Amino acid sequence: MTVTVRPGSGIYGYEQALRRGGFDLIGGADEAGRGACAGPLVAGAVILRPGRSGRIDGLADSKLLSPKQRDRIYEVILSRALAWSVVAIDPAECDQLGMHQANLTALRRALASLSPQPDFALTDGFSVDGLPSPSLSMWKGDRVAACVSAASVVAKVTRDRIMTDWHQRYPEYALDIHKGYCTVLHQERLEQHGPSVIHRQCFENVRRAGKVRPK
Repeated sequence: MTVTVRPGSGIYGYEQALRRGGFDLIGGADEAGRGACAGPLVAGAVILRPGRSGRIDGLADSKLLSPKQRDRIYEVILSRALAWSVVAIDPAECDQLGMHQANLTALRRALASLSPQPDFALTDGFSVDGLPSPSLSMWKGDRVAACVSAASVVAKVTRDRIMTDWHQRYPEYALDIHKGYCTVLHQERLEQHGPSVIHRQCFENVRRAGKVRPK
């Protein structure tokens, strides 16, 4: 089957084209935190309603939005989406699986958690096997497909809030600022205090900083 995205349809074009092809429920999935060396990997999945009711003002890739914009759009998504889900892969499981497999696992679990299940799935970046529906992986999908953009917002806001909560327990790492990503500040704190139990040992910079020390 061939579907055509009409010019000028913007980030809703892929879903419109798939619906014309007979797929009513289009699920998008994206992750947040793959490149972080601390905290969970979080994946979101969203099915937006068809038509105007599924259009969300200002929706875009979460990385292009300010924290305030993300928080606003996150609330709109949760209130207006036909279905949404979010899952987290903790640091220990990330270490066990490796980051690529952890990423695929998170996307797969997020899509599997949707109710109702999508007729077609769009995923950002990587092809995900083991899905019950046909799917398509999209390069920069969070910038070109609305449901993937929505999933990126759900994943990002959820993960940022998790990391802010972890900051209350581990204030010495300044997790509320860098959210576990490998910034200069984070590396300085990591070398000063050593890794915590939420740091990922599959990252070389964490292993160099020493053994995990429960705090």
